[in-house]
Amino acid sequence: METPECTTHEEVMFFDTDCGGVVHNIAYLRMIETCRTRLATQMGMDLPAMMETQLFPVVVRTEIDYRSPAKLGDKLVIHGQLEKLERARFWCSFKMLREGDDKPLITCRQALAMVQMPQGRPQRLPEDWQNKWG
Repeated sequence: METPECTTHEEVMFFDTDCGGVVHNIAYLRMIETCRTRLATQMGMDLPAMMETQLFPVVVRTEIDYRSPAKLGDKLVIHGQLEKLERARFWCSFKMLREGDDKPLITCRQALAMVQMPQGRPQRLPEDWQNKWG
């Protein structure tokens, strides 16, 4: 099976920017969150299933490089993909581009762990993930 990947699109809105029209660093993470949620669906973790099982992917580390600023009105493309599986966590990588440009605005990696709620206990990754994507 192919490695899960996802592409989402965002338009920079006023609330994403400072008074100079430049995107706030936290707004980038919100946009990545949207892409990561859609990527999770491809991995079998859609929102209704997570609510039923109470097993959620939780971000435990974010590494982000801000390369060039996005600005008010920019149309952005966010590419996300599963990068690496470990025993109890997995890594996803993201690249954000301005539509029509191949120069990355940001690159990002996130490590996630599967956590059983409400206890908050980390769980091993599902066994079938190694067979599919390991």
